[in-house]
Amino acid sequence: MKKQKTSSVEKHHMGQTASRRISNSFIHVLLVVISIIWLIPFVFIVLQSFRVESTWQVGYVIPQKWGFDNYINLAGTDFFRWYLNTFIVALITAALQTIIVLCMSYTLSRFRFKMRKALMKFMLILGMFPGMLSMIILYRVLKDLGMTMENSIPGLILVYVASSGMGYYVSKGFFDTLPKSLDEAARVDGATRFQVLKKIILPLSKPIVIYTVLTAFMGPWGDFVFARYVAFGTSEGMNVAVGMYNWLNKDQINSCYTMFCAGGVLVAIPITILFICLQKYYVEGVTGGAVKG
Repeated sequence: MKKQKTSSVEKHHMGQTASRRISNSFIHVLLVVISIIWLIPFVFIVLQSFRVESTWQVGYVIPQKWGFDNYINLAGTDFFRWYLNTFIVALITAALQTIIVLCMSYTLSRFRFKMRKALMKFMLILGMFPGMLSMIILYRVLKDLGMTMENSIPGLILVYVASSGMGYYVSKGFFDTLPKSLDEAARVDGATRFQVLKKIILPLSKPIVIYTVLTAFMGPWGDFVFARYVAFGTSEGMNVAVGMYNWLNKDQINSCYTMFCAGGVLVAIPITILFICLQKYYVEGVTGGAVKG
């Protein structure tokens, strides 16, 4: 009887193992297919950036003649000016936005004050409205301040940073997972609130800090809609998305299409490197901040 029971348990276990392997194999195949579909446009852009036999759109993917001419030709345009403008805006925005978000998140996580919950609900509701609704008034304000067209860089930074505090959700959730006893012990030893945040909380919050920096950097780096609304008329204040978009109009697309693809590859390189190097911390920041809110 014991042998029969043991054999039945083994068969059941083997059946579960086999079904698990089949399901895992199916999931892996599905993920591979999705990844291939997702990567096709990027592979197409990379291949077209090395095509030198013609500069216009063609009906084939693999170039007949390879070269770096399109990348070299970028030096004869304002591309690197746009690239620098975008990098400056993204870098300054990432620094300021990270400071504001982390300070706001720590305050809402550790302090208890009147209207705290009402403030959080208000920011949550306000964040549900699309930013498009405020574009007209923002443009008027920036125009009155002289922060449009060639002076659009400080205007873009101002807008990107202005509402940073409302993005506290994930960071606050991460801070909520850290024991408050750490703060209390440091306060007993005479540390100020700022010292607690700087020397105790932030060193333990490396994943959420990196997550905040990445998300704050990616927003301005890939923005097109609002940047085109503010930066126009002159290339001095354009970011890379707005500048490259002008190459796709009917007058320039035949001579600039492959160069546009080369520019797109150079724009994607910094974000790709950041994600490859910091992917571990990015995932930890997202999952850690989603545990408690």
